[in-house]
Parts: sequence; structure tokens; C-alpha cells
Amino acid sequence: MKSTYLQQSAACFLLMITTLMGIKVYAQQANTGIIKGFVYDKASGEPVIFTNVILEGTKIGVQTDVNGYFTITQVKPGSYTLFTSLIGYDTVRVPVTVKAGDVITKKLFLGQRSQELGGVEVSARKTEKQTQVKAGSITITPREMKLLPSAGGEPDIAQYLQVVPGVVFTGDQGGQLYIRGGAPSQTGILLDGITIYNPFHSIGLYSVFETDAIRNVEVQTAGFNAQYGNRTSAILDVRTKDGNKNRLSGKLSASPIMARALLEGPLAKSKEEGGSSLTFLMSVKHSYLDQTSQPLYGGLGNQYEYGLPYAFTDLYGKLTYNGDNGSKLNVFGFSFDDRAKVLKPNSDVANADFRWRASGAGANFVVTPGTSAALINGRFAYSKYDIDYTNFNELPIVPRGSSIEGFEGAIDFTYFMPGYSQIKYGVEVSGFHTTLDYKDVVGNRITLDRRNTLAALYFMYRKNFNEKLVFEPGIRVQYYSAISKLSPEPRLGLKYNLTNTIRLKGAAGMYSQNIISTKSDRDIVNFFTGFLLSPDQTIINTDQQPIDNNLQTAYHVLGGIEVDVQDVEFNLEPWYKNFTRNIELSRIKIQSSDPNFISGSGKAYGIDLSAKYNKNRWYLWGVISYQQVRYETLVVKDNKVTAPPPNYTFVYDVEKQTYAPPFDRRLNLNLLASYTFGKKKDLEISGRFNYGSPFPFTQTQGFYENLNPLSNSIGTNVAQQNGTQGLLYASDINGGRLSSYHRLDMSVKKRFLLNKYSNLETSLSITNVYNRNNIFYVDRKDNVRVFQLPLFPSLNVTWNF
Repeated sequence: MKSTYLQQSAACFLLMITTLMGIKVYAQQANTGIIKGFVYDKASGEPVIFTNVILEGTKIGVQTDVNGYFTITQVKPGSYTLFTSLIGYDTVRVPVTVKAGDVITKKLFLGQRSQELGGVEVSARKTEKQTQVKAGSITITPREMKLLPSAGGEPDIAQYLQVVPGVVFTGDQGGQLYIRGGAPSQTGILLDGITIYNPFHSIGLYSVFETDAIRNVEVQTAGFNAQYGNRTSAILDVRTKDGNKNRLSGKLSASPIMARALLEGPLAKSKEEGGSSLTFLMSVKHSYLDQTSQPLYGGLGNQYEYGLPYAFTDLYGKLTYNGDNGSKLNVFGFSFDDRAKVLKPNSDVANADFRWRASGAGANFVVTPGTSAALINGRFAYSKYDIDYTNFNELPIVPRGSSIEGFEGAIDFTYFMPGYSQIKYGVEVSGFHTTLDYKDVVGNRITLDRRNTLAALYFMYRKNFNEKLVFEPGIRVQYYSAISKLSPEPRLGLKYNLTNTIRLKGAAGMYSQNIISTKSDRDIVNFFTGFLLSPDQTIINTDQQPIDNNLQTAYHVLGGIEVDVQDVEFNLEPWYKNFTRNIELSRIKIQSSDPNFISGSGKAYGIDLSAKYNKNRWYLWGVISYQQVRYETLVVKDNKVTAPPPNYTFVYDVEKQTYAPPFDRRLNLNLLASYTFGKKKDLEISGRFNYGSPFPFTQTQGFYENLNPLSNSIGTNVAQQNGTQGLLYASDINGGRLSSYHRLDMSVKKRFLLNKYSNLETSLSITNVYNRNNIFYVDRKDNVRVFQLPLFPSLNVTWNF
């Protein structure tokens, strides 16, 4: 009750502050004017994001958003020159005359140039760092993804995320990403605003996202503000391009791992520059690694002897209508299919079969009203995700399955104000249906079916005070209909610019979600992750008391300091997350009548230091992270049978246990270097080294023969049974540690110019250059070590046109 009272009080306080601070904005518009518009790449028509647009000769300016949109408000009447530029582009200057009450719309088109102006890009980055909080946040572009040595010659966001501060990656095969102490189900993955439930393939080097279809990726590792909800740890927000407005373009790519194709262009060209148009973008990726790995790599190590049993197919398509004033409508659809097997060590016999599929379709829009400085965004979509897993070692064989499907709709409004300040608010509605089919620890087949409608309101305000203080309070209120729970969640971000090169920052917030995961904490490698909405049964916590609601909840606190030393950018961020309520499958279920779930908790804290140098031909990035994650749950201390068959009666004691989850990697180090050669900058060499301290795992205590005394009712003779092999786990969850992980990857890329619009790019990559035996898992039944990918060379050829 005390926590709820503090939460509601903080929410009311922040709402009052943000309302009072925003009231005066509208009273100042009558005697001034507004200049708004979009910045585009002249060659493709794609929006140019996060670049400065200023009134030349003044200190008045703004930065474009993810749509390339800008608004300069409260402009005094007079004549000005609108100015924008970016590295690799010509400078654009446009004269504009402002009268009182005017709302002027301009479209600016940046043409590419051969001679780069590095200082312009530095200025844009400097503005962003000084005017936005950026605590626990990083923005990634396709250009940066391609600087990383590409496993298999194929650049992918899944590989780049592994070097992001605070991110832990659990393996090349079946690996998952854990962000600053949170599980995958506690990280929200968005594709153009729509939830994607599993973005990473079973071969953990690749995601479902096509790199060249991405506009940018926002990674919120902690302390995210009120525009994001229904997740308690982190956010990964992926935005795709709109499609080339001027000509048909694309790429074809092939390697021993996969083939890729992307095609984009106009279906209806604009009749004049900046006019209305209709464009398309479509991409396909197909992996045939399960067919090529054994014949191509069979001689490089035992891991390849029977092939790598992974395959996937990803399809994505998008139509975009662009209006004369910059407003646009996107319609898109996707289909992702992943197939994998878990092979018996040193054999082509499958221990398990695994498959997941995701599909969906939706629309989003951007509207800029002609007489307003506001930008209106909206979206609506339907999606579905299914996962199936069959373990052939379990007798009887009981397939596991889970699905989640539903709709999402939202609309939000953004008002841009002077000095890089803004107000943003919105409403969201979603409805979901989940199913979970599995065998519990007692051996019973359990089927769970849940539905929920979620409604949310949010409001956030960013105010810049005299280029010194950035104050960003926010409030999000979520209502979960299935459990009749209203959850107010205050958020806050701060930044203080001590000097032009030293900045302090911080963020905090409260978070909730009603999606829980059924992933086991016993093993690092676990392909099956079922999803379920918060159950409608009574759940106890680790004090063995019923909890007041079945939401998962958390709060975050993080700080940081940014220091620029000449051309090197340092960023230090200590952080803390308290997962006050983690709903999980019960470890103390002994009888069929026992509850399926309990409420545990967790605490995670750490510190991340990064240094980045990006100038001329060099790109250098180093990240070192330390973290510690501890979960608390209930376990069975002792149990015994007190009555003879068939009336078994179990008596058992339970106790709290604090343990490290399987992704608790204490130390993680990443070093990345890339250098571009040649007058035409058409040759690139890059390398990445990664070291990770050992992961925890639950040790094996012994084996036993699993007999069924009731297989033939009272006539059962267990002395004549051939039971299955049972496994005894150690009483301490994850009490052991595997060996440490380290790996060096290298790649060389060469580009051959064919004509103005076409080039051929070849990439030779070597993953695990010195062939380190990094442990994947230990097969408990046969006591055999299975390793991650050994030396893994690949040649990729890409035709860009």
C-alpha cells in the first residue's frame, strides 16, 4: 500500500508540473510566426533524421526527428535564411519571410557531395547531446551496423547490439539478448511501432530485420520515458525506410549462409520536387545454413560435422503515400519463419525440434496540420506469434506450444517549442490473446488461455533552460482490464551541461507489464519461450503471502556523465533496476492442486564505460561493463510421502533462495576498430574482440530411474519396469559457472563501382579467428561439452543498384 501511495503521489506531482510549465506556450504564438517542414535526401527522397535546421545568423534552431520533420516556433516577424547541412551533403539555404501569425511550410532537399564537411556532423551530434537527456539511450543507423565485422558477411542489428553498453548475449546458437538485468520478455521490440515478440533467429547472429530497410534503431536500456509502456526493462524501437521516391533501386546478396534481396522505388512519381508520391519497399531473407554448413564447413571442426540445423525465411513489405505537405501513410506487412533442431552431441540425431512463426500487417501515418506546429502520429496493426517445441528425450513425448495474437492502436501529438523543447502526449489501446500448452513439473498437461485489453495515456514534456538544464518529466497511466488494475507510472529525465564538453545526466521511472515468460532459469540454452498474460489465479510471493495484483513491476534509477576530449566521446553510466515483482512458473509445485505460478523478485545493478572515436577514416569504439543480477524465488527444501499408494500425501517445506540468473555475466568487454582505405574510400578493414566472464548454470547432482508405480493401477510391479532416466539437479539454482568467453572477428570489404547508381561489394569475414572453444552447453545426459561456433569464414557478394 505504501508503494502504491508513493507511486500515485509522484504521478500527480509530475502531471501538475508538466501541465503548469506547458500552459504558457500557446499564449506566445499570436505575435510571432512558425516555420515548419521536412528535410529529405534529394537522391532518394528519404527523410534526413537528426540534423540541425537553423535560422542563419541567429541562435534559433531545431533538430529533425525520425520523420525528418522540424518546427521552429515563436519566430519574430522579419526576413531570414533557413539553413541546413550534413556530412556528405551540400549545404541548403532557403530565404523565408515571416509575418505575425504565419505558419510557413518548407521542404529542404540535401544533395550528396563528394567532399565531406566533418564539422557539420560533429555540430549535429553536439546539439543532440546538449539538448536531449539520452540517459540509457543509444541511436543506431545502418551505416554503423556495417562498420562491425559481419558474421557470415551479413551485417545485422543482432550483431551490433552485442557491443551496446549493458547488453549481454548468451551465444551464437540459440542465444538471446539480455539488457541491463532484464529478461527478453521484459524488453519491448517495436517494428514501426508494432510489437515483435521474437526478433532473433535460432542462429543468434541474425535478426528478422533487413539492415538496408532500416532507417534507425533506438535502444533504451533503462529509464525510458512515458512514450513506452508494458515492459519493465528495456525498449528496442526499429524504424524502416519509406522507399525510394525517384527511381527503382535495391540490392541482391548471397553468401554460404543466406540470400537476401531488397527492392524499392516509386509506383507513382511526384510531378514536381516535394510533390505527392506513392512508393514501395520489399525485402526477403532466406537462410539455407542447414544445407550448406556440413558440405562447406565439415572439415573445420566437430561442430560442423553434422551441420548446423538452422534455417529461416523473413519477408517484409511496405507501401508509402507521401502528401504534398509532408504528411504520409504507410501500410506494411511481415512474415517471419524460424526452424531449428537440437542435435544429440556428435550425431545427426535430433534431441528436439523447434519452430516459431510471426506474421502481421498494419498501417501508420504522420500528419502535419497546415495551421499548427503539431505533428500527429498514429498506428494500427494486428500480429500473431506461434512457437512449438518437441523434446524427443521426454517420455511420453509431449509437445510444448504457445501463441500470442492481438491488435494495437495508438495516436500521439507532438508540439515543438523554442530551444529544442517539446510536449508529447498520446493514447494507446491494445487487445491480446495468449495460449500456453506445456507439461508441468508433476507431469500434467497444462493448457492456459488468457485475454486482456490494455488502455494507456501518457504525457511528457521536455524543457531546455538556457542551454544548461534539460528537464524531462513524464507520466504514463495504464489500465489492465483482465485484472482490473490501474497503474500510474511517473518517469523523469535530467541533463545538466556543466560545460560544452562535460554533461551530467540521469533518469528514473516506474514500469509494469502483464506479459510473462515461461523460460526456465536452469539452463543458458533454452529454445522454448512461451508467453502468457498475467494469470487470473492467486499468487504468493517469496514471503508466502498473496500479492495484491498479478502485474510484473519494476523501477529504474540511473545516472551518467558524458565527457568529450577532443574527438573522443566518453560515456559513463551507473544503473540500478529493482524488479519488485517477477511472475514465474512455480518451483514449489509438488501436487497437481498446487498453483502454477509464484511471484519472485530481482535486483540488478552495474556500471558501463564507453569511448568512441569517429573521424576521417577511423571508427573506434570500446565498451567495458560490470553488472550483477540476483533473483529471489521459493524452492522446495524437503519433501516426503506420508501415505501409501494410491492415496499419496506429500509434505514439504519451502524456503527462499537468492540466485544468479543464467545471463549474469559480471564482466563484458568489447573493442571495435574500423579503417577505410583508398582515395575512393572503397576498401574497409574491421575487427572486434569480445570477452565475457563465465555464465552461471545449475549443476547436475545425479541420475535415477524414473518409475511409474501407477502405470497398471494396483497391479503395477515396479521391479519389472524399464523406467526412463531421471535427472537430479543440485539444490542451488545456478550454483556453478561455465568457462569464460572470448572471440575475435575480422572482415575485409571491397567496393567496385560499376556506374553512377550501381556497385558490387565483396566481403570476406572470419568469425572466431583463433578458433576458441567457447562452451555452448553441457549435455547433461551424456556429459558431453557442446561448443559455440568454431572458426567460421564466409564470403559475401552484394550487388547494389
